[in-house]
Amino acid sequence: MLILASQSPRRAELLRNAGYTFEVRPADVDERVRAGEAAEEYVTRLAREKALAVLATAPAGAVVLGADTTVVLGGECLGKPVDAADAQQMLARLSGRVHQVMTGVCVAWRKAAQEDAEVCATVDVEVTEVEFAAMSGEEIAAYVATGEPMDKAGAYGIQGAASRWIPRIRGCYFNVVGLPVARVSAMLVQPLVPQI
Repeated sequence: MLILASQSPRRAELLRNAGYTFEVRPADVDERVRAGEAAEEYVTRLAREKALAVLATAPAGAVVLGADTTVVLGGECLGKPVDAADAQQMLARLSGRVHQVMTGVCVAWRKAAQEDAEVCATVDVEVTEVEFAAMSGEEIAAYVATGEPMDKAGAYGIQGAASRWIPRIRGCYFNVVGLPVARVSAMLVQPLVPQI
């Protein structure tokens, strides 16, 4: 049994489109960046915390997938905007620049099919470079007014209206959407991971 420890509809859709059958159980973890925490450490820590939180209450034999995505500009993590003004500020900073999208992924399971068995986890990170075209203030305001940026790291969704300002990426497109599907697939078939 595969469990997705995420409330993201985009992650669920990507996993479903890749042919996986799974259950969704969102994890309740503190998603704030810790002082001095680098972006890669941040996303891998959250992915692990989400997977382990859900595994703690999952049935024996379950495999749990946790993930966390952030936009990184100049070493700073840009999470989901708190309001429209925050979204506009993020987009103005991304405009005309190249940034990174990082997704930490964790696959967690128990060594044996008992609920008290030793917990195992494997963690990895995917990084994609995204080039953003210059956006005018009017374009930013109009995009934010659609509401699309409000639940997305960095205040944009590459699969939506923001696609018009993204001329190229280097790396995994699905990572930018929220889940590096090929990396996840490779992690799920590792010899130690129970077959789902």
